Order: sequence, then C-alpha cells, then structure tokens
Amino acid sequence: MDVRVTWSNGLSFDGTGPSGFSVPVGADPGVGGAGDGFRPLELLALSLAGCTAMDVMSILNKKREQVSGFEVLLHGKRHTEHPKVFTAAKLHYQVTGRNISEAAVRRAIELSVTKYCPAFAMLVKAFPIETVYEIYEQVGENKELVAKGSYEAESL
Repeated sequence: MDVRVTWSNGLSFDGTGPSGFSVPVGADPGVGGAGDGFRPLELLALSLAGCTAMDVMSILNKKREQVSGFEVLLHGKRHTEHPKVFTAAKLHYQVTGRNISEAAVRRAIELSVTKYCPAFAMLVKAFPIETVYEIYEQVGENKELVAKGSYEAESL
C-alpha cells in the first residue's frame, strides 16, 4: 500500500491513499500548527476503531442481527514525555437494535480482534487494548441497556 502526504503550508498537509480519498493532517496550534487537520495519532486511533468497527458490523449483519445503531469509542492513554506514544487503549463497542444476541456480539468482537483486524493485530503488540461492549434494546425512540461485558482473548 502506498500513501502520500503533501505539504500545504506551515504544519498543514493533505494525506491521500490508494482509495483516492484525502484527509487533512495538521498540528495543534500549541506546537506551531494551524489546527486544521487530524493529528497523526488521531488517525492511528481512528484506524483501529474503524477497522474493528467494520469487522464487527459485517459479522453482525451476516448473523442477521437487527442493528439500528452502532458505535466504537476508543479511549487511548499516552505517555506524558516525548515521544508521546499510546501506552494503553480501551475499545468500547455500543450496539443498539432489537433482540441483539450477546453471544453474537462477543463472537463478532472475538473474530475481529483475533482474526480479521490488522490494525488491532499490529497495535496490540505495542500496547494493551481492552475491549468492552454494551448492548441496548431499541424501544421506540429510546434505548435500554440490556447487557454489557468484555471480551478478553487468552493470547492478548
């Protein structure tokens, strides 16, 4: 895979990938940037959350789960000194729908983190990644929490 980051001005760049899409990449004003784009580590975190989200949603669709809402939140902890690398992360899956099977959600997460998500496979070697989930039942315009838990792979 080849990607390109092209300098615009100051600490502002345009990143493009083989898909043809582009994303602004920039630095915080506190370090001389214009605050006009994603920070590089934001993109790394977004890549991890996006990768596993696509896996889990695809698997839940194949299992014919009636998902009406889905989010993956990532909370990353970083070292306070340079380089300010991630030291840990927590992936929080929130699934909303009708009669969602907890076993299906756990299995989808398991397959993502142990088999399909290359971002998880690479990054879990660098820092621990916790995975937790919440399942909500859609009740009209509202949702009610019906299950929550975590997935812990023995090899993680």
